[in-house]
Amino acid sequence: MLILGIETSCDETSMSVLEVNKKEKARILSSVISSQIKIHAKYGGVYPALAAREHAKNIDKVLKLTLREAGLKSVSEVDLIAVTKGPGLAVALIVGITFAKTLAWKYQKPIVGVNHLEGHIYSNWLPPLGKSLTLRSFSEVGPALNLIVSGGHTELVLMMEHGQYKIIGETLDDAAGEAFDKIARLLEMGYPGGPLVSQEAEKFSKSEIHPLENSRATSRGSRVGRISDLPQIKLPRPMINSKNFDFSFSGLKTAVLYLVRKLREESPRSNLFKDPRFDLKRVRPAIAHEAQQAIVDVLVSKTLKAIKQYKVKSVLLSGGVSANQLLRKTLEEEISNLKGVNFFKPAMAYTTDNAAMIALAGYFNYANKRNKKTDWESVLLNANLKL
Repeated sequence: MLILGIETSCDETSMSVLEVNKKEKARILSSVISSQIKIHAKYGGVYPALAAREHAKNIDKVLKLTLREAGLKSVSEVDLIAVTKGPGLAVALIVGITFAKTLAWKYQKPIVGVNHLEGHIYSNWLPPLGKSLTLRSFSEVGPALNLIVSGGHTELVLMMEHGQYKIIGETLDDAAGEAFDKIARLLEMGYPGGPLVSQEAEKFSKSEIHPLENSRATSRGSRVGRISDLPQIKLPRPMINSKNFDFSFSGLKTAVLYLVRKLREESPRSNLFKDPRFDLKRVRPAIAHEAQQAIVDVLVSKTLKAIKQYKVKSVLLSGGVSANQLLRKTLEEEISNLKGVNFFKPAMAYTTDNAAMIALAGYFNYANKRNKKTDWESVLLNANLKL
């Protein structure tokens, strides 16, 4: 069976052709992603109308490249079309959905709409590009706990069977990825924030000297800029001790805002950030390190609590923030200490939005007959779709 996956929920125009045989051995024949990151970077985030325009401009080119890389001449050779129907930006989703429905109508192919978050979950089942891999049976994995962490979502989801989900915790305000973006903006680092904050934090981790410790000497001969001269950089871990499994990251963002504002106020007013004690570039690694650690601490703590309460067999990490190396390493280390619990994380290539995960989720939906109708008229957009 050949499945054409189509993904346009945010700022990536992606398509993929996935092959799954009768023995459920899967192989990704092609995976194409046209990213808009550079286009949106100057806005500090995704500009919806611009994202939609770029999807419309690129989608036909992406299809042609996807088919060519898969060794196919036409969409007529695929057996199923799977397209993201939500959640996401409505103006972006509609481009992919309309395109997919047109293909389904033109070539008389069955089509299924896929929940974008479910796609992220199935990124843990994907084989490496071009290599065959027998899909794990659910009995090997479940019941499973999914930690989905992205720019728009932070959720803990129980998976009892293919297609059976229960959200046990979610963010009450900012998602973890959104917090990374906003913190990066406060630290004047650009977009997207996650990788930039992580890179800056790494500078602090590798430095044996506090970034403020080598400041100039005063007229008295003592040194200024030592740790004692500044408020200690300690940021909150919002809701880490709450009894439920919900998240909140807006308070962390606000704490970073107040910290940066305080440093500005304590710097000489006529020459902001020129005094070595309060140069933002010098304190940025320390702030980034603490902010990243705070986010990871909360995510890991909540996940471990949920593992104990629900006695799951596996933990599946997914979403854009699953690319964060500190998060991957910390979760893996903590879960390795738990008897009878497996940890799965997607390959780095599948942490971002991609159509291969949509194709695989579509396959499972179709194979398990979750869709009552598979005609082109059956797929409807839902920008606020829940699992």
